[in-house]
Parts: sequence; structure tokens; C-alpha cells
Amino acid sequence: MLVCLVLLLTGWPRIVAGQLPDPDDALRLVQLRDLIAGQSWFDLTQHRIDPPQGTPMHWSRLVDLPLLLVAVPFGEQAALVIVPLLTLGVLMWAVGTLAARRLGRDCVLYACLMCGFVPALVAQIQPLRIDHHGWQAVCVAAALLALSGRYARPGGVCAGLAIAAGLTISVELLPLAAAFAAVLAWRWWRDPRTASWLASYLQALAGGLIGLFVLTRGAGPWTPWCDAISPPQLAFFVCAAIGATVAERLRLRSLQAGAMLGGSGALGLLLLGQLSPQCLTLPFAGLDPLVREYWYVHISEGQPLWHQPWDRALTAVVPLLAGLMACYRLWQRAPADERVGWAEHGVLLIAAMILGLMVSRSLAFAAVIAAVPLGWLLARLLRSLNQPAVSGKVLALVAILLVLVPSAPFLLAAQVMPAARAPAPVKLANSACDVRARAASLSELPQGVVFAPLDLGPAILLESGHAVIATSHHRAEAAMADVIGAFIAPPEQARTIVARHGADYLAVCTDLAEAQLYASRHPDGLAAILASGQTVPWLEPLPAFTTAEFKVYRVKPGGNAAPPR
Repeated sequence: MLVCLVLLLTGWPRIVAGQLPDPDDALRLVQLRDLIAGQSWFDLTQHRIDPPQGTPMHWSRLVDLPLLLVAVPFGEQAALVIVPLLTLGVLMWAVGTLAARRLGRDCVLYACLMCGFVPALVAQIQPLRIDHHGWQAVCVAAALLALSGRYARPGGVCAGLAIAAGLTISVELLPLAAAFAAVLAWRWWRDPRTASWLASYLQALAGGLIGLFVLTRGAGPWTPWCDAISPPQLAFFVCAAIGATVAERLRLRSLQAGAMLGGSGALGLLLLGQLSPQCLTLPFAGLDPLVREYWYVHISEGQPLWHQPWDRALTAVVPLLAGLMACYRLWQRAPADERVGWAEHGVLLIAAMILGLMVSRSLAFAAVIAAVPLGWLLARLLRSLNQPAVSGKVLALVAILLVLVPSAPFLLAAQVMPAARAPAPVKLANSACDVRARAASLSELPQGVVFAPLDLGPAILLESGHAVIATSHHRAEAAMADVIGAFIAPPEQARTIVARHGADYLAVCTDLAEAQLYASRHPDGLAAILASGQTVPWLEPLPAFTTAEFKVYRVKPGGNAAPPR
């Protein structure tokens, strides 16, 4: 309740203004509204993105379910606040239960408290953050809790079902699913009597994925996407589960069990390659070069940690390194029969940190795993404040500050020595455009298709009945390339692209990072021309809907009359 209160107080201005943290949150809300309005549970197409065919989304209905259950009786605004805090509550329950099981009740409070202080995790469970990463963190916590149990069958099944839910939400969790399997395979290697842990985990993982796929995707037709669980991936998990089951039933040991598991995994990969060979490459390996250059490499949370500003990277990593060191200390201090548990915990934490190094937002999963050892460390530091030595107290206070508020040194340095660098790019929530309000004003125009930058699209969909050409979501890759191409092209070339999509209006928010990127790299392009206030012959300004930063135009007759694609 304390952490919820802090999050509400610090986020209250954004909550009142409805400033969603990210375009993904806006589009998630669009998806929820469509579901409430009658769109089929099994239809994940955004019909107003790249009309008339629309764009199928890779998001799961599992995340829509809690939003739906709160929004229908209590309203949309309540769902935007309650569901993220509910996510935090479930997460704290799992972390607190694990802390009680591993360390005793004295550390429960501190372990739960760390869930509200590690920056990488707080970013995913703050009010209005309704995208899926918070629920994936819950799935990791639930699987971690299951692995700490005494009984193999229930523990393996619960861990498998938790990871199945996380993978159904997003395949981003796949490396951690493999890490959990590796930890259980290590158990098997050390003691063949624990074989049922891995077998139960893989059985529940495969069965859970199949069940959730049917419950969220329906009876078909099924497209073999690589960015979401689909039949080719299901075939791989079924092969892995069959191999583990056979090895367990035959009571294979060490090398024989390893050979069986490796063979079933190789067979699964071969089957995946036959059914969907493109899924054996990196997720964005075949991305359109224009989309990669102007979109993908600028999605900060999806980039490696070393691409982030150094102060933000250190702020994210310091608590996790402290958690890893605390985990090592717990391993050293633990009785012999408990050391294995802390070793497994440390291995999973390292795996999650490596994943976070590659994809920055995945540090939230590492934060979940680090919460329990960090809680123990915080409890130790607080007790050390009672020591008589002043120097010891000072060191303990500094350590507590670094664990709880790792950004403190950088905030202090910014006050003492303001950084002499260019201002950070303007994010959607901080735009002078007041994006949601301006997008809502567009609803006064006759319904049509709006040609707008990628990050502006979700707000237009959310606040008006208009359609857009593309948003910042890769399944509309061709349409994304057209949007980027139009804004960086000279006006007459841009006219051809806009006409091809039959757009009725064009809107742009000139102070956003996306529009500024187009304008800075292409001074003669459409984005730069519009930002400078110059006229474009085939665009009719609409002053009633225009502000200094938010510009709206009607595409003149003939400007959208080119033959369809």
C-alpha cells in the first residue's frame, strides 16, 4: 500500500491528464475498447491500421482480460490505475512468499519493498502502464516461486504453466524459459531422482502453450508468425516435452538423458525449420532497411543496454549487481542443503541480466529475481545502522541510498554541474502538442484516413474514429516504410505515397523525436517543410485544428487519387 501510494502521488499529474507512458499503452487501450465494442476475442486485427486490410497484432488477449474485468464494471480510467497496481500486488505476493520460504518472515517486507524501488521494474508497473511487460514479470516471479518448492510434480507444473503464460503474452521471455529448463536439467544431472522436475516443467510448458493458444487464438486459420507462439513453435515445445518424458520414464542417467534431451530439442528445431524456416533467424533480421534505420534502432527499450545513456544504464544496473552480490553472499552463508537453491537463483539472475543487456526492458525480469537477495541486503544494512562506529553508519547509509535510489548520484550531479549537452528527445507523454487532446479534436472532422507519424497513430486511433496508415508496430512493416518514406521525401514524391494509401488528412506533431529525426536528416523532406511552416500545394491547412506544434491538413482533391497498391 505504501508503494502504491508513492506511485499514485508521483504519477498523479499524468493520471489526471491521461498521459499514457508509451504509444503501446495507447494502442493496448484501443484494443480493449474494440473488444468491449464487440470485436471478437479471437480477432486481434487492428482494422483501422493500414486500411482496408488492417494489421494483425502480435499481442495476447491474456493482458486484455484483467483490463476488461476492471473496465466493464468500474470504467476505463479505473482500469488504467487499478490493473498496474494489481499487477504489482500479485508480484509482491510471489516475491514475499519466496522470501519467507528462503529467508524467513523477517525479510519479507524488505523484499516486497524492493519491487517498488528497482527502476527497471517500476517502469513496468506504474499507473497507466497497461502494456504487457508487468504481467510477464509476474510470470517470472511465479515460476521462480514454483522452483523453490519441495515437491517436483506440482513445482514443475506450476513453473511450466507460469512460463507458458509469459510466452503466450510475448516470446521475449523465450531465453528465460530456456534458462529455467537449464536449471532443472542441472538438477537432473546432479541427482537423477529429480528428473520429474524437468519433465513436469516441459510437459506443463507445452500443454499450457497449446491450451492458451486455443483459448486466445481460436480454431484457426493460423498464420505461422515468428513474433508470437504459433503452431511451428508449439511443435518444438511438444518435441522437447516428449523427449524429457521418455528420458524420465526410462530412468536415463547423465549422458543418456542428456543425449535424449538434446536429440528431442534438435528434432524440434528441425521441425520448426521445416514448418517456418524464417523463425530460425533473429527476430528483426529481415526488417525493411528504412524501418530499421528510422524506427527500430530508435526504440530505446528494445535496444541493448550499452546503447542507452550511461547514467540511465548505471541506474538500472547498480541494484541488479548489488542483488547478484547479495545472492553470492547468501550462497556462501547457507547450509549445505540450501546452497543449491541460491546457486540456481544466481544462475537465473545472471541469465536475466544477460537478456537485459541485449534488450533493455528485459531488465525488469532481472529485477524480479534480484528482489529477494536485495531485500536481505537491505535488512542487513538497516541493522548495521545500530553499530557504534560512525564510519560504519555512514557507509551503510550510502549503501542503502544506492540500493533504494540508484539515480541519486546522477540527480545530485545534475544539480551541481548541469550537463552541457543537447536536450533529450521529446517523448509522447511530454509533448507540447498535448497529443491526446489534439487527436481528440480530429473527431470533429468527417471520418477518414489520417497520414501521421508512427508514434502519433495510436493517439489518433484512441481519441477519434479515424484510421491511420501505420503505428510503431512491425507487422505493418510495409506501411511503416511508406510513412517514413513520405516524411523524408520531397513533397511531390511524398504526394505519390500519400495518394497510394488514399489518405484524407495529414497530421504531424513537430516537436516529437520522430518528426525531428525526419526533419534533421532530410531538410528538403516533407517533415522539414511542414515544420518550417512552408506551404505544400497538395495540402490544405486546417487552422481550427492546428497549433504551433500540431499541424493538420486536408489532402486536396486529386492528392489521394492515385491507383491503389
